[in-house]
Amino acid sequence: MKVLLIEDYAPLRKSVAKGLGEAGFAVDATGDGDEGLWFARTGDYDGIVLDLMLPKVDGLTILRTLRAEGRQAPVLILTAKDTVPDRVRGLDLGADDYLVKPFAFEELLARVRALVRRKYETRCPVVRVGDLTMDTAARTVRRGEGPIDLTPREYALLELLAARAGEVVTRTEIAEHVYAFDAEPDSNVIDVYVGHLRKRLEEGGRPRLIHTRRGVGYVLRGPD
Repeated sequence: MKVLLIEDYAPLRKSVAKGLGEAGFAVDATGDGDEGLWFARTGDYDGIVLDLMLPKVDGLTILRTLRAEGRQAPVLILTAKDTVPDRVRGLDLGADDYLVKPFAFEELLARVRALVRRKYETRCPVVRVGDLTMDTAARTVRRGEGPIDLTPREYALLELLAARAGEVVTRTEIAEHVYAFDAEPDSNVIDVYVGHLRKRLEEGGRPRLIHTRRGVGYVLRGPD
């Protein structure tokens, strides 16, 4: 899943981006409000973490602009302002959640994961497809009773496919949601990662869950 982080305080921006990356998210990060608005307008994000006090364009203006343009990526506001009017204003403009600084990274991570589930209309953190069970809160994957260890990239790919189980996910969508803006995946790298993921999921002769739609993309569904 892909997250946009717009935070002008560099130490916080770097630590949050690092933490989200280690948690399996593809992260675009900027400390500039104007650049952040450009990212939000041109990218397809599963969640946006947005500071209010930004240079050039403030966070509320970014939020107001995105909602006025019909862009519905879930937004978590970060701010040092802990007053009711500020919270109400942000929520009224279309924010989905609000977190006051200072905060524990674990809480921010839990809130970001909740935003992603909300986007894909999966309120429950546990996703089941056939005998596959994926717990996005605990970040565990099992087939039947057997645990499956995945790399962060493999996990991110499976999480996207699981969030849209039964739907075809195109290679372009996978690239947009699993890689950061400055990444340039090779033309076949997505197919390679799908192959790795299939191998892990199908160990022991288990039935195939990831199916190819030639020329289009991939779909995760239970065995026929």
